[in-house]
Amino acid sequence: MPLAVRDYTWEETENMLFLTVPLKGVKANKVDILSTEDYIKVSYPPYFFECFLHESVDDISSTAQIGNGAVVFKLQKKEPQLWNQLHHDSSNDKEFTRQKREEAIAQNQERAQLSAKEKAEKKRENEKYAMNEMMKLEQEERDRIANIKESEKKKAMEELEIWKEQQRQAAEQEKNRILEEERTKQAALKEEMRKEKKRKSKNIFEEASNGIPTRDVGRIEIKFTPRAFPTPVRESQSHLEEEWLKKQAEARRVTEIEDKDLTEEEKDPVYLRDKGVSFFKSGNYQAAVNAFTTALRFNPKMPSLYSNRAACHLKTRNFFKCIEDCSKAMDLLSPPVPQNADSRCKALIRRGTAFCELEMYVEGLQDYEAALKIDPNNKQVCEDADKMRKIIQSSSES
Repeated sequence: MPLAVRDYTWEETENMLFLTVPLKGVKANKVDILSTEDYIKVSYPPYFFECFLHESVDDISSTAQIGNGAVVFKLQKKEPQLWNQLHHDSSNDKEFTRQKREEAIAQNQERAQLSAKEKAEKKRENEKYAMNEMMKLEQEERDRIANIKESEKKKAMEELEIWKEQQRQAAEQEKNRILEEERTKQAALKEEMRKEKKRKSKNIFEEASNGIPTRDVGRIEIKFTPRAFPTPVRESQSHLEEEWLKKQAEARRVTEIEDKDLTEEEKDPVYLRDKGVSFFKSGNYQAAVNAFTTALRFNPKMPSLYSNRAACHLKTRNFFKCIEDCSKAMDLLSPPVPQNADSRCKALIRRGTAFCELEMYVEGLQDYEAALKIDPNNKQVCEDADKMRKIIQSSSES
């Protein structure tokens, strides 16, 4: 049976009412408080306190503090005045008290429903805001990738124009060289004919007496230029091959970086690359990323480091980083020559896969088709390209 609290205390001013209800060992998470403008109920089994206020208070501005074995109410009066008594004159009227209890319960339920509705509305607004921010970030990322692609396209066009100009100049130089050689041969031939004519004009008897001169014995030396590529040399590809060999020579130059925490072996980018490959095969992709990243500190011009790190990002589903590393690898794998064909094919396939994981199927299909131009017999890439075409076609039809 609940024990009614009788030893409460209260004080008042014209604007405020202070009510202290002592509850032995009261805890905030176990006490039940119900308050309205003219009714207060405190339940902390087995203690119970109920008060029908003499006048109305502002329930919104009022507070209740729990601690030190008591509940302290700070109630803001609606009308500035002194009550001189705490309880309502009809506190002993059962019909009046029953009506006030029912009104308090109904008002508390209505307040709880309103609070739940406000929370639900706020939650929907937060979710809508989060969705808008996510869509904004995705659009910014798409725009960034589109800008990268446009920049790469522009760069490729500029390089193509430079290559055409170089070809034109090389052709012009070759033409001038051939003409110069032809003029030299013609001059030499004319000189030889003049000497021959002069020799024949000599007295035949003098030639007979002196004897017919013979040509000196000559020796022709042939030197073969060492070939660095597996394919036959082609004049149209020679400048591209020379440019690739220069890039490879630059890539083999190791940058000197002072780092006391690293041994001499750990400063070797080739050693770090092999270590990263070993981590990748064992499934430790983050360690592989760290190894490739450290290697790039010493040699940022090795395309294999970017391509291998892109494979790690693909495994960890960090697709934007994968696309970025593949693009850097493709920049370093230019000009396209047979020696780097396999590396270009891998970079294109990895970047195309990352695009597809991001549901950017058009971009992914472009990279797959570029890879098929390098390796047209790759059955897996052919099958994946067909799947992407079907997805793009179905999305366009819908």
